[in-house]
Amino acid sequence: MGFIVDIFNQVLYLPLFNALIWLYNIIPGNDLGIAIIILTVLIRFIFYPLSRKAIRSQKVMSELQPKIKEIQKKCKSKEEQMKQTMVLYKEHKINPVTGCLPILIQLPILLALYRVFFTGISDPEKLNNLYSFVAQPESLNVIFLGLIDLSERSIFLALLAGFFQFVQSKMIMPKKSASQKQMKIGNIDFSSLMGQQMVYFMPLITIFIAWNLPAALPLYWVVVTVFGVVQQYFTKTLINQKI
Repeated sequence: MGFIVDIFNQVLYLPLFNALIWLYNIIPGNDLGIAIIILTVLIRFIFYPLSRKAIRSQKVMSELQPKIKEIQKKCKSKEEQMKQTMVLYKEHKINPVTGCLPILIQLPILLALYRVFFTGISDPEKLNNLYSFVAQPESLNVIFLGLIDLSERSIFLALLAGFFQFVQSKMIMPKKSASQKQMKIGNIDFSSLMGQQMVYFMPLITIFIAWNLPAALPLYWVVVTVFGVVQQYFTKTLINQKI
């Protein structure tokens, strides 16, 4: 277990922590909040190709749902359903695993950033872990834009994180066709109903979690979500143009 922790620290935590302090040093006014925003955007740009593939895969899969339901009605056995579904995916050149890949890859980075923002900015001794080429600041200015203390909780940033989570969730939800809107109660698609409930449930969870964390983490989440909304809008626009 200790070996895994050492690898995590050396490969993810320390590079991200040093990158944050380096950005903090070069930003006029030494605003830690601005450094967090820049670091977050840079990370999102690095993962943009993977995220773009995931968005395309999710869009195509949502459009294929009617055909998948037809396969489920025609094929009685689960094996035949799976076989025909995979043929359908192959015809449209998509891989259902692609939608999960960015999340799996970014999860360790998210955990490392959590540690950077949660412990790195609150413990002055962490500055002793800087690389030789990163200047050690005398202290960290944790007041974002002179208004928000990033080491304390922020109700405003928690609510903002929940709001943008709602916007992103609404964008991800596939639009219903006219036939789906007229569907009888007895034929309700429970997976679709669950997805609609999550649109409202996830923002509430986001607010609850963000409310109990130092403001640096909700700030990071706001930037990630806003970047995701913008990226999703432009990616879907490009995909629609190609289609």
